Amino acid sequence: MVKIGIIGGSGLDNPDILKDARNIDINTPYGKPTSSLKLGKISDIDVVLIARHGREHTIPPTQVNYRANIQALKDQGCTHILATTACGSLREQIGRGDFVILDQFIDFTRLRKVSFFEEFAPGDMKHTPMAFPYSEELRNILIETARELNLKYHEKGTVVTIEGPRFSTRAESEMFRIWGADVINMSIASETILANEAGIPYAAVAMSTDYDCWKDDEAPVTWEEILEIFGKNVNNVIALLTNSIKKIK
Repeated sequence: MVKIGIIGGSGLDNPDILKDARNIDINTPYGKPTSSLKLGKISDIDVVLIARHGREHTIPPTQVNYRANIQALKDQGCTHILATTACGSLREQIGRGDFVILDQFIDFTRLRKVSFFEEFAPGDMKHTPMAFPYSEELRNILIETARELNLKYHEKGTVVTIEGPRFSTRAESEMFRIWGADVINMSIASETILANEAGIPYAAVAMSTDYDCWKDDEAPVTWEEILEIFGKNVNNVIALLTNSIKKIK
């Protein structure tokens, strides 16, 4: 039976969207998730929501307990995970408010625990393949749904995940462009790695809110700008996820 985990969750706890909603607090071998879990239904499909940075967005990116979040969704029996994130654009063609259905990541973090495998049993080494880290089934559903909703979207993109909470320097932003990254954020690579280790199909939709700081004719990004763009597009995020969920089998 399908059960969908959603990480991000902005606006998705609206009672008109999530039916029969209830909150539960749980623990995992890796500690507590970053928020209580909100359980309910979307289109009669069981859904479990986690607020990545806490319900009041009080947890900085490096301090998010990514292992507990993914483990909590696995313990709840989630068969798939969809994630949402704000991101900065590293490409002229990815404008503010555009959606990017990610297909690759570059992990530029250094301080996080991003593996469940802290030691190997003798003869049982765990090296998870990561060449294609995002579920093609889920990606195709997101692409199809974005097309149906007439959203401005990009069918693929490479995200570079930085440590944060600071934004990039100009030199870093230019370097990431040279590396082939299309967008930049502070969370997705960590989740992607752990979801793959946990064996749960995972896909992420990134919404561009700014141009980081590489663009000569744009002021460097501010947090207020990110919130403004995300707020204007939250209904599109909700529509994309809720309509995609109906197609997952």
